[in-house]
Amino acid sequence: MIKTSALIETTKASKEVYKGKLLHVFYDEAILPDGEVSGREWIKHPGACAIVPVFENGDIMMINQFRYPMKQIFLEVPAGKIDPNENPFDTAKRELVEETGISAKEFHYVGHFYPAIGYADEIIHIFAATGLLEGVKEVDKDEFLMNERISFNHAIELIHKGEITDGKTISSLTRVYNWYRKEWA
Repeated sequence: MIKTSALIETTKASKEVYKGKLLHVFYDEAILPDGEVSGREWIKHPGACAIVPVFENGDIMMINQFRYPMKQIFLEVPAGKIDPNENPFDTAKRELVEETGISAKEFHYVGHFYPAIGYADEIIHIFAATGLLEGVKEVDKDEFLMNERISFNHAIELIHKGEITDGKTISSLTRVYNWYRKEWA
């Protein structure tokens, strides 16, 4: 058995090199397991929540959104960053209404994942939302989204066809799909 503690790196020094509205970039000097020192660039992120709203008939609500870095429209699950002093549950409730206009009677925590462990500390919490009530979107001023209601099975097919390519959406849909099949099937 490998002694995993032999893999630990410790921070010798840390310097913030960029501070933006969302992301903070750091350059650290890390002491490696063999005692040598190496540079590590990484991004501090406030964390986020992804929500899969599931209707009683098994449909889900997704959103279409243009993503500037990739210069294309993606079919995604609703999601958003955690605001300062906000817990993930409150973020999930807020983001679901903001992005889709849907409120939910129940939120089920399905787990979390780290989307970019090589260069960021971001964590994304995954929620399934049930008992849905459709209302009015409350999107941010600079956010343009279009709802798309599809069957859960079709969404999973789109992952396997390579038509859903956003990592957050793939992880969230597959985790919630597994939860949904156990809880509701």
